Amino acid sequence: MRPYQKKKLSIVFFIAGLIIFLLASNSSAGVMKMSKEELKSLMEKDQNISIIDVRRGKDWTSSEFKIQGAKRVDPSNFSSWSTEFPKDNTLVLYCA
Repeated sequence: MRPYQKKKLSIVFFIAGLIIFLLASNSSAGVMKMSKEELKSLMEKDQNISIIDVRRGKDWTSSEFKIQGAKRVDPSNFSSWSTEFPKDNTLVLYCA
């Protein structure tokens, strides 16, 4: 298998795992999308929120837009960071 094919396959598995995790952790409400205004409002009201930046390499380093207080994690190491955040927190993942 060529390197770029391995990378594509890794990305597909990561996205599938992330979707399953999000659905399992919030199965009754489903996965929600929100605007930056909605996120700002949520951050002002709710102290039980964890904002997780899952951008990779150059996407993260070259970006001038980062949410203050967000924790950057390596999305490929999901098992190492998935237990890092309190279970009662609302998890907000972003990649753009």
